Amino acid sequence: MSKTVPTSIRVVQGVAAYEDVEPIDLEPPLHEVVDTDALDALFRSTHDSSVAVEFTYRGTHVRIDDSGEIEVTAATEDPGSSTAVE
Repeated sequence: MSKTVPTSIRVVQGVAAYEDVEPIDLEPPLHEVVDTDALDALFRSTHDSSVAVEFTYRGTHVRIDDSGEIEVTAATEDPGSSTAVE
């Protein structure tokens, strides 16, 4: 898990890469869809616990596992087609 880049920023980067757009072009911004402060805090403090978060953003399915790996897939696609961000 990246210690220097917050999880919320890595989600934005992952979705932007999946959609082949610049992160600044994502509308609505991630913070209007999920509580980014809570998301960052959750993955900043999961050293000894198992946690995974899944949500839909801009027609994509975003999954973050306990290691902090982010997987982005189309919400209607088989999870076999994805973009992972570590």
